[in-house]
Amino acid sequence: MSSASDALFPGKHFISTVLEALDTKTRMTGALAQRYLMRAAMAGMIVAVFYVVNYAIVGVFDGLHLGGTSMAGVGKTLGALSFGPALVFIYYTKSELLTSNMMVVVIGYYYKRISAWRGLRVLLMCLAGNFMGGLVFAIVYHFSTLIEGPTGEQAVHSVEAKLHYLSSASGVVDLFMRAILCNFMINLAMLLIYNGFIHEDWSKIFSMIIAVFVFAFLGFEHSVANTVLFTVVGLTHGIDVLPALGNVGVALLGNFVGGGLLIGAYYAYANDDSHWTNRKDRSPSPEAESAGAAE
Repeated sequence: MSSASDALFPGKHFISTVLEALDTKTRMTGALAQRYLMRAAMAGMIVAVFYVVNYAIVGVFDGLHLGGTSMAGVGKTLGALSFGPALVFIYYTKSELLTSNMMVVVIGYYYKRISAWRGLRVLLMCLAGNFMGGLVFAIVYHFSTLIEGPTGEQAVHSVEAKLHYLSSASGVVDLFMRAILCNFMINLAMLLIYNGFIHEDWSKIFSMIIAVFVFAFLGFEHSVANTVLFTVVGLTHGIDVLPALGNVGVALLGNFVGGGLLIGAYYAYANDDSHWTNRKDRSPSPEAESAGAAE
Protein backbone atom coordinates (compact mmCIF):
# COMPACT_ATOMS: atom_id res chain seq x y z
CA MET A 1 0.00 0.00 0.00
CA SER A 2 2.98 2.24 0.55
CA SER A 3 3.97 2.22 -3.12
CA ALA A 4 0.37 2.90 -4.15
CA SER A 5 0.24 5.83 -1.74
CA ASP A 6 3.55 7.19 -3.05
CA ALA A 7 2.24 7.02 -6.60
CA LEU A 8 -0.96 8.84 -5.69
CA PHE A 9 0.77 11.40 -3.44
CA PRO A 10 4.21 12.00 -5.01
CA GLY A 11 4.67 15.27 -3.15
CA LYS A 12 4.97 13.74 0.33
CA HIS A 13 8.74 14.26 0.25
CA PHE A 14 8.12 17.94 -0.52
CA ILE A 15 5.77 18.22 2.45
CA SER A 16 8.15 16.49 4.85
CA THR A 17 11.05 18.71 3.71
CA VAL A 18 8.99 21.85 4.22
CA LEU A 19 7.86 20.71 7.66
CA GLU A 20 11.46 20.06 8.68
CA ALA A 21 12.38 23.57 7.52
CA LEU A 22 9.42 24.94 9.47
CA ASP A 23 10.62 23.28 12.68
CA THR A 24 13.96 25.06 12.31
CA LYS A 25 12.31 28.41 11.66
CA THR A 26 9.97 27.95 14.63
CA ARG A 27 12.84 27.19 17.00
CA MET A 28 14.94 30.06 15.69
CA THR A 29 12.18 32.65 16.05
CA GLY A 30 11.93 31.62 19.69
CA ALA A 31 15.22 31.01 21.45
CA LEU A 32 17.42 32.31 18.61
CA ALA A 33 15.35 35.29 17.49
CA GLN A 34 18.36 37.58 17.06
CA ARG A 35 20.11 35.11 14.76
CA TYR A 36 16.91 34.54 12.80
CA LEU A 37 16.66 38.29 12.23
CA MET A 38 20.26 38.26 11.03
CA ARG A 39 19.49 35.51 8.51
CA ALA A 40 16.46 37.48 7.31
CA ALA A 41 18.53 40.65 7.11
CA MET A 42 21.02 38.92 4.84
CA ALA A 43 18.22 38.16 2.39
CA GLY A 44 17.34 41.87 2.33
CA MET A 45 20.98 42.76 1.64
CA ILE A 46 21.17 40.28 -1.22
CA VAL A 47 18.00 41.67 -2.79
CA ALA A 48 19.40 45.20 -2.44
CA VAL A 49 22.58 44.27 -4.31
CA PHE A 50 20.99 42.42 -7.19
CA TYR A 51 18.15 44.90 -7.65
CA VAL A 52 20.68 47.67 -8.19
CA VAL A 53 22.55 45.48 -10.68
CA ASN A 54 19.29 45.08 -12.56
CA TYR A 55 18.71 48.83 -12.79
CA ALA A 56 22.33 49.49 -13.72
CA ILE A 57 22.06 47.11 -16.70
CA VAL A 58 18.70 48.52 -17.76
CA GLY A 59 20.10 52.04 -17.49
CA VAL A 60 23.13 51.28 -19.66
CA PHE A 61 21.13 49.70 -22.48
CA ASP A 62 18.31 52.25 -22.32
CA GLY A 63 20.57 54.87 -23.89
CA LEU A 64 22.04 52.59 -26.55
CA HIS A 65 20.89 52.24 -30.14
CA LEU A 66 21.99 49.76 -32.77
CA GLY A 67 21.28 50.80 -36.33
CA GLY A 68 18.60 53.19 -35.14
CA THR A 69 16.96 50.49 -33.00
CA SER A 70 16.73 50.98 -29.25
CA MET A 71 18.49 48.40 -27.11
CA ALA A 72 16.12 48.96 -24.18
CA GLY A 73 14.51 45.54 -24.70
CA VAL A 74 17.89 43.84 -24.48
CA GLY A 75 18.63 45.75 -21.28
CA LYS A 76 15.31 44.72 -19.78
CA THR A 77 16.01 41.06 -20.59
CA LEU A 78 19.56 41.08 -19.25
CA GLY A 79 18.50 43.05 -16.18
CA ALA A 80 15.81 40.51 -15.34
CA LEU A 81 18.31 37.69 -15.80
CA SER A 82 20.80 39.43 -13.52
CA PHE A 83 18.19 39.66 -10.77
CA GLY A 84 17.55 35.91 -10.93
CA PRO A 85 20.65 34.85 -8.94
CA ALA A 86 19.34 36.78 -5.93
CA LEU A 87 17.13 33.83 -4.99
CA VAL A 88 20.06 31.46 -5.56
CA PHE A 89 22.26 33.40 -3.14
CA ILE A 90 19.45 33.57 -0.59
CA TYR A 91 18.86 29.82 -0.79
CA TYR A 92 22.50 28.75 -0.57
CA THR A 93 23.37 31.18 2.23
CA LYS A 94 20.42 29.81 4.24
CA SER A 95 18.98 33.29 4.47
CA GLU A 96 15.32 33.87 5.28
CA LEU A 97 12.99 35.38 2.67
CA LEU A 98 9.45 36.34 3.63
CA THR A 99 7.73 35.25 0.44
CA SER A 100 8.95 31.64 0.47
CA ASN A 101 8.19 31.45 4.20
CA MET A 102 4.55 32.20 3.40
CA MET A 103 4.36 28.80 1.69
CA VAL A 104 6.19 27.06 4.56
CA VAL A 105 3.97 28.53 7.26
CA VAL A 106 0.71 27.70 5.47
CA ILE A 107 1.77 24.09 4.93
CA GLY A 108 2.76 23.88 8.60
CA TYR A 109 -0.60 25.31 9.65
CA TYR A 110 -2.46 22.82 7.47
CA TYR A 111 -0.66 19.90 9.10
CA LYS A 112 -1.12 21.43 12.57
CA ARG A 113 2.62 21.86 13.12
CA ILE A 114 2.28 25.55 13.90
CA SER A 115 -0.48 27.82 15.20
CA ALA A 116 -1.77 30.81 13.27
CA TRP A 117 -0.24 33.17 15.83
CA ARG A 118 3.13 31.44 15.77
CA GLY A 119 3.10 31.41 11.97
CA LEU A 120 2.35 35.13 11.92
CA ARG A 121 5.28 35.68 14.28
CA VAL A 122 7.62 33.88 11.88
CA LEU A 123 6.41 36.00 8.96
CA LEU A 124 6.56 39.31 10.83
CA MET A 125 10.06 38.63 12.12
CA CYS A 126 11.17 37.67 8.63
CA LEU A 127 9.68 40.85 7.16
CA ALA A 128 11.41 42.92 9.83
CA GLY A 129 14.74 41.26 9.10
CA ASN A 130 14.35 41.66 5.33
CA PHE A 131 13.61 45.36 5.83
CA MET A 132 16.59 45.86 8.14
CA GLY A 133 18.93 44.25 5.65
CA GLY A 134 17.62 46.47 2.88
CA LEU A 135 17.96 49.50 5.14
CA VAL A 136 21.62 48.72 5.85
CA PHE A 137 22.46 48.70 2.16
CA ALA A 138 20.23 51.71 1.50
CA ILE A 139 22.43 53.63 3.93
CA VAL A 140 25.52 52.33 2.12
CA TYR A 141 24.09 53.48 -1.22
CA HIS A 142 23.20 56.86 0.30
CA PHE A 143 26.87 57.55 0.96
CA SER A 144 27.98 56.36 -2.48
CA THR A 145 27.35 57.40 -6.09
CA LEU A 146 25.98 54.00 -7.14
CA ILE A 147 22.36 55.20 -7.32
CA GLU A 148 23.11 58.13 -9.59
CA GLY A 149 22.99 58.62 -13.34
CA PRO A 150 21.10 56.06 -15.46
CA THR A 151 20.91 53.58 -12.57
CA GLY A 152 19.19 56.07 -10.33
CA GLU A 153 16.90 57.22 -13.14
CA GLN A 154 15.70 53.68 -13.75
CA ALA A 155 15.18 53.02 -10.05
CA VAL A 156 13.19 56.23 -9.60
CA HIS A 157 11.14 55.47 -12.73
CA SER A 158 10.35 52.02 -11.34
CA VAL A 159 9.25 53.49 -8.02
CA GLU A 160 6.96 55.97 -9.79
CA ALA A 161 5.36 53.14 -11.76
CA LYS A 162 4.84 51.07 -8.63
CA LEU A 163 3.30 53.95 -6.69
CA HIS A 164 1.02 54.79 -9.63
CA TYR A 165 -0.90 51.56 -8.99
CA LEU A 166 -2.38 53.22 -5.91
CA SER A 167 -3.94 56.03 -7.93
CA SER A 168 -7.02 54.02 -8.96
CA ALA A 169 -9.04 50.98 -7.94
CA SER A 170 -8.12 49.19 -11.17
CA GLY A 171 -4.47 49.92 -10.45
CA VAL A 172 -4.74 48.35 -7.01
CA VAL A 173 -6.33 45.25 -8.53
CA ASP A 174 -3.55 45.13 -11.12
CA LEU A 175 -0.94 45.37 -8.35
CA PHE A 176 -2.67 42.61 -6.38
CA MET A 177 -2.78 40.25 -9.38
CA ARG A 178 0.87 40.89 -10.21
CA ALA A 179 1.77 40.12 -6.60
CA ILE A 180 -0.14 36.82 -6.77
CA LEU A 181 1.71 35.79 -9.91
CA CYS A 182 5.04 36.87 -8.46
CA ASN A 183 4.99 34.63 -5.41
CA PHE A 184 3.40 31.82 -7.37
CA MET A 185 6.56 31.77 -9.49
CA ILE A 186 8.94 32.09 -6.53
CA ASN A 187 7.36 29.23 -4.63
CA LEU A 188 6.96 27.13 -7.74
CA ALA A 189 10.76 27.18 -7.90
CA MET A 190 10.97 26.23 -4.22
CA LEU A 191 8.54 23.38 -4.88
CA LEU A 192 10.89 22.02 -7.54
CA ILE A 193 13.82 22.27 -5.14
CA TYR A 194 12.11 20.70 -2.12
CA ASN A 195 10.26 17.86 -3.86
CA GLY A 196 13.27 15.56 -4.03
CA PHE A 197 13.17 14.97 -7.78
CA ILE A 198 15.92 17.47 -8.58
CA HIS A 199 19.29 16.56 -7.07
CA GLU A 200 21.87 18.51 -9.09
CA ASP A 201 22.72 21.98 -7.83
CA TRP A 202 22.82 23.42 -11.35
CA SER A 203 19.25 22.26 -11.97
CA LYS A 204 18.13 23.97 -8.76
CA ILE A 205 20.01 27.12 -9.71
CA PHE A 206 18.44 27.16 -13.16
CA SER A 207 14.95 26.77 -11.67
CA MET A 208 15.42 29.69 -9.31
CA ILE A 209 16.93 31.99 -11.93
CA ILE A 210 14.12 31.31 -14.40
CA ALA A 211 11.42 31.85 -11.78
CA VAL A 212 12.85 35.23 -10.77
CA PHE A 213 13.48 36.17 -14.41
CA VAL A 214 9.79 35.63 -15.22
CA PHE A 215 8.61 37.86 -12.40
CA ALA A 216 11.23 40.56 -13.04
CA PHE A 217 10.76 40.63 -16.82
CA LEU A 218 6.96 40.71 -16.71
CA GLY A 219 6.83 43.25 -13.90
CA PHE A 220 5.27 41.14 -11.17
CA GLU A 221 5.23 42.65 -7.68
CA HIS A 222 7.37 41.24 -4.87
CA SER A 223 6.70 42.74 -1.44
CA VAL A 224 10.26 42.34 -0.14
CA ALA A 225 11.89 43.59 -3.35
CA ASN A 226 9.55 46.59 -3.32
CA THR A 227 10.31 47.27 0.35
CA VAL A 228 14.04 47.24 -0.36
CA LEU A 229 13.65 49.38 -3.51
CA PHE A 230 11.52 51.96 -1.71
CA THR A 231 14.03 52.12 1.14
CA VAL A 232 16.99 52.57 -1.22
CA VAL A 233 15.28 55.22 -3.36
CA GLY A 234 13.82 56.88 -0.28
CA LEU A 235 17.27 57.46 1.20
CA THR A 236 18.89 58.49 -2.08
CA HIS A 237 16.18 60.43 -3.92
CA GLY A 238 13.21 60.74 -1.57
CA ILE A 239 9.82 58.99 -1.72
CA ASP A 240 6.17 59.44 -0.73
CA VAL A 241 5.95 57.15 2.28
CA LEU A 242 2.20 56.51 2.46
CA PRO A 243 1.78 55.30 -1.15
CA ALA A 244 4.89 53.16 -0.69
CA LEU A 245 3.39 51.55 2.40
CA GLY A 246 0.16 51.01 0.50
CA ASN A 247 2.01 49.29 -2.32
CA VAL A 248 3.83 46.98 0.10
CA GLY A 249 0.57 46.19 1.92
CA VAL A 250 -1.24 45.15 -1.26
CA ALA A 251 1.82 43.24 -2.49
CA LEU A 252 2.00 41.35 0.82
CA LEU A 253 -1.60 40.20 0.48
CA GLY A 254 -1.11 39.19 -3.14
CA ASN A 255 2.14 37.38 -2.37
CA PHE A 256 0.38 35.45 0.39
CA VAL A 257 -2.33 34.32 -2.01
CA GLY A 258 0.18 33.35 -4.70
CA GLY A 259 2.70 31.55 -2.51
CA GLY A 260 0.81 30.74 0.67
CA LEU A 261 -2.45 29.58 -0.89
CA LEU A 262 -1.88 28.69 -4.56
CA ILE A 263 1.30 26.75 -3.73
CA GLY A 264 1.29 26.11 0.03
CA ALA A 265 -2.36 25.26 0.72
CA TYR A 266 -2.82 23.71 -2.73
CA TYR A 267 0.01 21.21 -2.38
CA ALA A 268 -0.62 20.61 1.33
CA TYR A 269 -4.09 19.34 0.48
CA ALA A 270 -3.07 17.60 -2.75
CA ASN A 271 -0.47 15.53 -0.87
CA ASP A 272 -2.48 14.82 2.27
CA ASP A 273 -2.87 11.04 2.25
CA SER A 274 -4.51 10.76 5.68
CA HIS A 275 -8.03 10.32 4.31
CA TRP A 276 -6.80 7.83 1.72
CA THR A 277 -4.89 5.82 4.34
CA ASN A 278 -7.86 5.77 6.69
CA ARG A 279 -10.15 4.65 3.89
CA LYS A 280 -7.77 1.88 2.90
CA ASP A 281 -7.53 0.76 6.52
CA ARG A 282 -11.30 0.46 6.73
CA SER A 283 -11.63 -1.32 3.37
CA PRO A 284 -11.83 -5.13 3.37
CA SER A 285 -8.85 -7.01 2.03
CA PRO A 286 -8.99 -8.51 -1.49
CA GLU A 287 -9.28 -11.99 0.16
CA ALA A 288 -12.27 -10.89 2.22
CA GLU A 289 -13.92 -9.37 -0.82
CA SER A 290 -13.44 -12.63 -2.75
CA ALA A 291 -14.92 -14.64 0.13
CA GLY A 292 -17.87 -12.33 0.32
CA ALA A 293 -18.49 -12.66 -3.40
CA ALA A 294 -18.31 -16.47 -3.16
CA GLU A 295 -20.96 -16.50 -0.42
